This record gives sequence, structure tokens and C-alpha cells, in this order.
Amino acid sequence: MFYTWNIYKKNLKSKSFIINFGPQHPAAHGVLRLILQLEGEVIQRTDIHIGLLHRGTETLATTKFYEKTIPYFDRLDYVSMMSQEHAYCLAIESLMGIKNYSFSTNLTRILFDELTRILNHFLAIACHALDIGSMSSIFWAFEEREKIMEFYERVSGARMHAAFHRPINKFLFQLQKSLLTDILLFTNNCFITLNEIHNVLTYNKIWKQRLTNIGVLNLNDVTTYGLTGVISRSIGLKRDLRLSSNLSYSSYNSLTFRSFLGVNGDTFDRYLIRMLEMGESLSIINSAIMLLLSKYDSLSTLNITSTFLNNQLIQSELKTYTSMEDLITHFINWHSGEIIQSSNSIVYIESPKGEFGVNLISNNSSFPKRCKVRSPSYHNLQALPKITKGHYLADLAALIGTIDIVFGEIDR
Repeated sequence: MFYTWNIYKKNLKSKSFIINFGPQHPAAHGVLRLILQLEGEVIQRTDIHIGLLHRGTETLATTKFYEKTIPYFDRLDYVSMMSQEHAYCLAIESLMGIKNYSFSTNLTRILFDELTRILNHFLAIACHALDIGSMSSIFWAFEEREKIMEFYERVSGARMHAAFHRPINKFLFQLQKSLLTDILLFTNNCFITLNEIHNVLTYNKIWKQRLTNIGVLNLNDVTTYGLTGVISRSIGLKRDLRLSSNLSYSSYNSLTFRSFLGVNGDTFDRYLIRMLEMGESLSIINSAIMLLLSKYDSLSTLNITSTFLNNQLIQSELKTYTSMEDLITHFINWHSGEIIQSSNSIVYIESPKGEFGVNLISNNSSFPKRCKVRSPSYHNLQALPKITKGHYLADLAALIGTIDIVFGEIDR
């Protein structure tokens, strides 16, 4: 019997065939289309097709004044909105030669960058878990995301596409003490939610079996494909622009926090890093708020009444105009755009998905001559054919989820 079965196995041949995955599939996270060559249930080849969402953002940026392009950056990675606004504003400020940032301005940008990081990671982990088959996490995560979007709304009037950040000479951030105290309350409750998701997923046997040793990458893969962010740190590569001695931005180097590294470079490591990063972001937010609230303490020594203090703006550097000519110039700059001398700026920030870069070229006009965006999801997606080969079709949802893609910044 055993001899007969071995002969039968040798004559078995698995059929190779080609199927489509997406763009309608819910695990495709947008309009991703994959053409898969399968041998049985094993993926042999993955052909990525993008182009169903093309909006020409980089070209549109050259047809508008610098400031009027900011809302387009909200719509690239539409779950990491203010981080991308921040990068674009830094690029404009670099063109204009602005280097004198107030500490309060930098802290406010850090505050909303880290809120945005939590906003992104909650969606990434919750949808990843849902694709695998766990439903509990998405309810907890979306409850916290609603609170963060309320903070967006309170400073900009919009829940998602805030268009809040502005170049330093155009707009200075105004935060009320009541908002800061509400964000502090949010961080305390958010730690509880993180623990609940951690207990449901991290120690779940099925979750670990579906993610461990799946989509393993190494240093050569990271350098070959230009992978950044959580994916690069999952292999143990110490690269986080916020902690870089040369590339740090917006006073991140004045705060004390950690960046986390993986060991195996697999999907489970990337999940753990995102969970740990959210906890660290909450700590950064608490530190930034305490420093911002110290301004109120200094104001209180001037015997300002408590009613006025609660409504007092966090910054006293708000721009004022002492002459009609200054006010007219301000109006002209907003109406017709501010002319920027010919220059070139390249700025990178550590966005939730990886290193987000903006390259601006000015040409003595109020319009950029060239705007080039370096989006992390676009580069990270390149590694999908590499990490899918040899895995089962059932692993594909876990592999797409671990890249954390949003097609707004991929097909731009």
C-alpha cells in the first residue's frame, strides 16, 4: 500500500493557473490589482497593477500657489493627513530660507504628527486583524480614531482633510488650553484601548500562526527596494528620522523617546512595532502638551484672570500688522501667492508608513516649477512580489496588511 501511494504521488502534478486578486477584494485596501500565478495554492509570481486612481497630484501642484496645494497633501495618504502637510510646509519654508521656528510651533507640529501616527496605526492594525478574521479590534480602534478626528475638527473645522498646517510666515498655530487638557485625557484612555487590543491579538494562537515567519525580509531586501519606516525597522535596521542626528526635524531631538526594532523581519514583528510605536507616541504627546502648558503657567504669573487664561491662545507670537501697507502686502500674498526666488528643497519626515519626502523647485514665481513626492507606500509595495513568492494564497491578505498601503499616495 505504501509503495503504491508513493508511485501515485510521483505522478501527481499541480496545475499552474493565473487569477486576479482585487481591485474589488476587501483585503486589497483600495484599488490594488494583483495578477497571481499559482501552482496549487502556492503563489509563484505576483504582478502588481496600479493606475485605477490616478489624479495627477504632482502636476496639479504646479498649477496652484504654494499654499493652495496643501489640501492635496491631505488626500495622498488619507489616513496620515497632517504628517504630509507638515512635510510640504517644511519644503516651502526651506525654499524661503526660514530657519527660525518657535519652540511652540514645533511642539504643536509634533503633537499632531504623533496623533496622526496613532490614527494611521490603529487603522492599519484593525483592518489587518479584520482581514485575518478578528473583528474585536476594529471596534476599539475606530472609537479612538473618532476622538482623534474630533481634535482635527476642533483646530481646522474638518474631521479628516484638515489643511491645518501653513508655512511659518503665513500662519501660527493657535491651541486653547481646553483642547490640550482634552488630548491629555484621551492619551490616558487610549493606553487602555491599546492594552485591550494587545491582549486580544498578541497572545492569540491563531493570530501568531498566521503572522509568524510570513513575509520575512532581510537587510538586502530593504536596501534593494528602498523600504523605510516600520518595514525597515522590523529587520533591526536603526533608522528613524525623528531620532537622526542629521535629519531630525521640528525639535524632535529635544524630546526623549524610543524607536523599536524587530528581530525576525516577519509580519508579526511589524505588527508588534506598530503597537509599541502607538504607546510611544502617546508618551511624546504627553511630553509636548506639558511643555505647551508651561506657557500658561508663565502667563498666570502676570495675574491674568482664569476666564481669560482658559481662552488664551497658546502662542503670543501671532502676527500683527502695525501699518496699512503691511496688511495690504499680506492680502496680496494670500490672493496672488508669494513669489519665491529660484531654489530647490528636499525634505523628508518620518511619516507613519515610512519616510515621506517632498522635492520642490521654485522659479521666481508664486507657483512651484516642480513638485515631486516620495511616498513610502509606493516604495514598500515593490517588495510584495518578493515576500509573496512561496506563500499560500491564504497568506496574501496578511502580507498586504503588513505593508500598510493606502492608494492615494501610491497612484498619485
